[in-house]
Amino acid sequence: MAVDATFRPPNMIGDSPAMREVYDLMDRVGRSDATALIRGESGVGKELVAHAIHQRGHRAPKPYIKVNCAALPETVIESELFGHERGAFTGALTQRKGRFELASGGTMFLDEVGDFSPATQIKLLRVLQEKEFERVGGMETIGADVRVIAATNRDLEALVNRGEFRQDLYYRLNVFSIRVPPLRERKADIPLLAEFFMERCAGANAKPVGRIAPPAMDRLVAHRWPGNVRELENCIERAVLMTDDGVIQPVHLPPSLRDAADDPVALRGTLSETLESVERSLILNALKAARGNRAKAARTLGITERTMGLRVEKYGVNWKQFRRLPRT
Repeated sequence: MAVDATFRPPNMIGDSPAMREVYDLMDRVGRSDATALIRGESGVGKELVAHAIHQRGHRAPKPYIKVNCAALPETVIESELFGHERGAFTGALTQRKGRFELASGGTMFLDEVGDFSPATQIKLLRVLQEKEFERVGGMETIGADVRVIAATNRDLEALVNRGEFRQDLYYRLNVFSIRVPPLRERKADIPLLAEFFMERCAGANAKPVGRIAPPAMDRLVAHRWPGNVRELENCIERAVLMTDDGVIQPVHLPPSLRDAADDPVALRGTLSETLESVERSLILNALKAARGNRAKAARTLGITERTMGLRVEKYGVNWKQFRRLPRT
């Protein structure tokens, strides 16, 4: 089946080459029932990728059930996943359906699957291999018509080598792997994400914040973001609450970003990189102010429309997104 070269998940922001590759993989696996393994650091948006994959396929109208494997205690995880019969253990007063049963026909998203205990790994392996399971304390075999998407920020290969993760389960999960790049590898997406979070937070707090000043944007782009997209979102939320004039300035950013700016070499890199960062920020701000009208944005910056087009192409700017911005 041919993939859609223009596929862009509606729940994700980013147009960098790294993310375009992710979108392509999501499109390909989304149209199938293959088990997918999403890998990446904490905060990169693995759950968003999983949900977009579910929405892309024929199971979209069916349930989407997510489980944070690291958050479930070992004493209850089997019951949570597979359900239990009345009287199966102390406190089991009624029959209870598990997550796999509730996800019938749809998708099960297992987040942090690398944290499963050896006992739970065996039970999960059976579901993937045999497509069936029993409730805790039950004898009836229940079919599992469920598409499984797993995610982890751990090195599963290292866990397998140490004997902490079953090799056969690893191969069952790693049918179609997608690595979501950390934010430091997709810096071109930082202005888009920052603008998105700014507008969402400003709306939620009824604050007329409409712009990120170029010096502030430079610092956002230069930061390495160990907490990835989640850290950026928190940073922008703080900045929106701090500003009083509708513009996010460097002073409104967390101290960690402001302090780093005192070292120009560490912050900005080479002269060429600094100039490109500033130019990109100015182009983004002009396009946003012009709501995607490239000719108007070019006039604002005092450049020709052709030059604007070349710069848009150079920096991979998705200028059409600004057409959807509300008028202020």
